[in-house]
Formats: sequence, structure tokens, C-alpha cells
Amino acid sequence: MRKKILILLLFSFWLHGYAQENWTLKQCIEYGLKNNRNNTIYANEKLAADAKAKEVLADYLPKVSLTSTLDNNLKLQQSVIPAGIFGPDEIRVSLTQKYNSNFVGQLDQVIYDQSLLTGLKANKYNKQRADLNIEQSNEAIIYNISIAYFQIFVYNQQLELLKYNKETYEKQIEIYRLQVSKGITLQKDLDKVNVDYNNTISQIRVAQSNLKLAENELKYEMGYPINDLLTVNPSTELGTTLLNEESTNTFSPASRIDYKLSELNIKTLEIEQARIKAEGLPKLSAYFRYGAVGFGDKLSAAYDELLPYSAVGLKLSIPILDFYKRNAQYKQAKINRVNAEESLKLAEGKYKVEYENAYTKLSQAQTNVENDKRNVELAESVLKVTDLQFQKGTTNLTDWLNTQNSLKEAQNSYLNSLYSYYQARIDLEKAAGSLKTFYNSL
Repeated sequence: MRKKILILLLFSFWLHGYAQENWTLKQCIEYGLKNNRNNTIYANEKLAADAKAKEVLADYLPKVSLTSTLDNNLKLQQSVIPAGIFGPDEIRVSLTQKYNSNFVGQLDQVIYDQSLLTGLKANKYNKQRADLNIEQSNEAIIYNISIAYFQIFVYNQQLELLKYNKETYEKQIEIYRLQVSKGITLQKDLDKVNVDYNNTISQIRVAQSNLKLAENELKYEMGYPINDLLTVNPSTELGTTLLNEESTNTFSPASRIDYKLSELNIKTLEIEQARIKAEGLPKLSAYFRYGAVGFGDKLSAAYDELLPYSAVGLKLSIPILDFYKRNAQYKQAKINRVNAEESLKLAEGKYKVEYENAYTKLSQAQTNVENDKRNVELAESVLKVTDLQFQKGTTNLTDWLNTQNSLKEAQNSYLNSLYSYYQARIDLEKAAGSLKTFYNSL
């Protein structure tokens, strides 16, 4: 019994330690790549592409069919034998009986159909498209998880700064209360400090609420249970040095998944255009047929004796005239291909602009973070000096409150620029088509 209790205690300690694990950004992304619900959708799309390939291939493979019919000739058809063949008068006869049965099995095999052969080439591109859709889904997961993680990181930074401000106000309030009780300071001065203190408490509540929302968003993007605890590491500095001077010269739009998908779309449209053109070529197929027929004036007699027959042959089909239907389809396919090529050229320029803009934004955001961080440090230094002067009575409360407000403004600017930096950082990776590389480098 003691052994079981010990095992349970050890297991509970292990669960507690696991629950308190601080998740890094890479761990969150790794979990999301395995558990996000989109994975199932795009995996199914890949299976659908494989099934589509088999469907197209099946048109060129042998086909076997079995057919059975039973006719009840309510009124028998009559044939006329002209007079003079078997006698002076014409003779009317029925060449069948009331019931007749027919059983036939047929094998058909396409020998040559250029349109089918051309269509088979699209299977390779359909499979590549399914693979690229999975990669694109993974990039979206990496991007969304990173954004949510950065939000949590910034909100944690905000809470740390707000708690620092809260402690500063608490110390000042404690001093003022003693001074008010001794009649040294007026109550209105204490109230001024209390107002700023209460505002700070409200800001902490808002930041905690925003942090909770960001955590829920991160869980959702990861496919993590919403009600389970997920603790990211707020003390890990993510860093603000990402820029690489060589990357802006080596960027290629072809590295983006959406560019590759557009290229595949053009190739698919080219195949569709060629397939429609090939519809005008002759088609050759072979068949083998084996069957049996039975006749009788009664239903059972139609199955008593079956007369077998068989045939083997070739079928040549040559399209002659379709009233310009195929020509119209060909023109539509050609226009779709040309438009797709033009759209890709437009997209190529767009991707370059997106990358250049993202690079510029990141450069500016990095500068802003560095400047705003120095401003925070400077404002903290000024507040310490002002606080010391205030304690010695060489400055007044208004000056102290103004200095404290300057610190809060510097903190807010720093937090905004910090989030803008991380947003610009992940946007640059997205624009460069290197989100997977970014994940692997974490």
C-alpha cells in the first residue's frame, strides 16, 4: 500500500512539473504543427489528389461490364417476306418469341486517346499542389503561433513595468499617509498619488485580461486544449537582432509558396489547353464481347436453352463537326492560361514590394526599440533623482508626478515599438518565404 502511495505521489509531482513547464516559441510551433486541426484538412486534400490521379488513370485501363436483360414482348414485331419468294403471297412472320433473355459481358480497352494521355500529365502537378498546400498551412501555423507568442511576451513585459510603477506609487503613498497623519502634507496631495495608483491598478487588470486572451489565442493556434495550463517563458529575451544585409539582395519571389502554387496553376492550365486540342484527334479502342440469348413463349423457357455468341473488334472514332464547341473551349483555356501568366508577373512585383516594405519596417522598428528602451532607462534614472530630491524637499509633488508620467509614456512607447518589431520580424519572414527556416533556427 505504501508503495502504491509513493508511486502516486511521484506521478503527481511529475504531472505538476510537466504542467509548469515553460514553453518556448519553438516548442509551441512544434506542437502546433502536429496538432492544429488544419493538418487533417490538408492531409485529406492530399488523399483526394491521389484518388483523383487514380480516377484519371482509370480511363486508360481496361473496363469490364456485365449486362443482363429480359424482354416481355407484349406485341411481337412482325417481318414481311415479299410475295414470290416462298409463294405467290407475302408472308408475315415474327422472328422472335414472347420472352427473350440476354446475358453479355464486354471488355473495353482504350488503345489510343491523346486527350487522356495529356490529362494524365496533370496528376503530377495535382500531387505537388497538395504538398504545397500542406507547406502553406504549416507556414500559416508558424506565423499565427509566433504572433500570439509575441503578444504574450509583450504583455508580460507590460505587466512587469506596471508592477514596477505600482511599487513606486505604493512607497510614495505610504510616506504621504504618515505625513498627512502628522499634518505635514495635505490630503489632496495624497489623493493625487492615489489617482495615479488606481489608474495603474486598472491598467494591470487590462493587461492581465489581454494576456489571458493572447494565451487562449495561442492555445487555439496550437490545437492545445483551452482549459489546460500553458505557461510560456516570459523571462526569455527573444532578441532584436535579425537583420541580415545579404538577405535583401538574395530574395527571390520563387521562394514563396504562393508563387510556386501559381506556377503549378499555369502548368495545369497548359495541360488543360493541350487536352482540349487533343479532343479533335481520332480515338481508337478495342473490345471483346461474349454473351448468350434465350427465347421462349413462357418465361421459364427463355432460360432453358441459351445460345452463346461472341465478338472481338476495334472502334475508331473521328470527330468531324461539333459546331465550334471545342474551339470555344480551347480559346477559353488559352485565355485562362495567359491571364494566369500575367497574374504571376504582377504577383512577382508585389512580392518584391512586400519584402522591401517588410525589410524597411523591420529596420525602423529595430531602431525604435533601441531608442525607446534607452528612453525608459533614462526616465527611470530621472525618476530616481527626482524621488531623492522630493524626499529631501528640494522639489515638489507636481514635478515628481510629471516625472512618473514621463516614465509611463516612455514605457508605453517601448512596449508599442517592441510589439511592432516582432510583428515586422515575422512579417519579413513571411514575405521572404522563410517561415520554416525561421522555425528551424529557433
